Amino acid sequence: MNIKKILVLITVLAPSLYAFGQITNAEKDSLYIQQIEDQKEPDKVLHAEPLFIDLIRDLGARKGEKEWNIGLGLTDNLRFDSYESLIEYEWAPIDRLGLEVELPFTFYLPVDGASSDSIPSNQLNSIKIAAQWSFFVSEQLATSMAIGYINEFELSNFSNFGNPFIKGNVYNPFFVVAKRWGNNVHSLIYTGPKIEQEFGSNKFHTTYDVNTSFHYMISGTRNFIGMEFNKTVDQGNFDLTMRPQMRLGIAENLLIGIVAGIPVSRKNERLSSFVRLIWEPGHP
Repeated sequence: MNIKKILVLITVLAPSLYAFGQITNAEKDSLYIQQIEDQKEPDKVLHAEPLFIDLIRDLGARKGEKEWNIGLGLTDNLRFDSYESLIEYEWAPIDRLGLEVELPFTFYLPVDGASSDSIPSNQLNSIKIAAQWSFFVSEQLATSMAIGYINEFELSNFSNFGNPFIKGNVYNPFFVVAKRWGNNVHSLIYTGPKIEQEFGSNKFHTTYDVNTSFHYMISGTRNFIGMEFNKTVDQGNFDLTMRPQMRLGIAENLLIGIVAGIPVSRKNERLSSFVRLIWEPGHP
């Protein structure tokens, strides 16, 4: 075969080889979803989960999964700024069951000349323990459902720390349903009551949360952009905060989530921001 025939053959085959080598976004999505869902048993559906109201491990958690979270947030209030931080560890001891322990802190700084006596005291807010059971997982419907429970042992602030040590308790059962629409669009509803008991007076206060979120996951990645709507009903009063957010993969097992808070109907709260660092040791 002379050189002319070789060049003609390359010219003819090159376009088909190029087309064969390209992977469309839809194919990338299908391959990534297959990697998450079909790499081992039991069934699991890939969902984009909200960053501010964090779930207790993935929906459809598999035994051995674990994750560390560190969160930092800033909220602009009328008389003071509050700085929130948290550290949490979540893991799945058996298939479908997620457990979590969290320590949330809040620190306060006065603004606009407000005196330090007029703002809340810094504190370790509570010791939170939680469990979540995924009772329905359908790859065919791309839908998962779970029930769970969070218990918060509320602690005294640092000014009165230990007097008493635990001042109250929050009982928080919840229900979660999530669905993926096609390959990229995700929706989730997280709802349940919060019943707060103050031990000193034995008074109870109940609020009800309805949190909805919508996300678009970038093709073939764990990155997403989306919006979280945090809604609270408190004795007839309705509060809503919108939280635009994005998640970026820094490494194979390290993610960062960035959230902005825009209060729509909160009288004493202005804009806020929140950053969540997510580390999954042993992530496949």
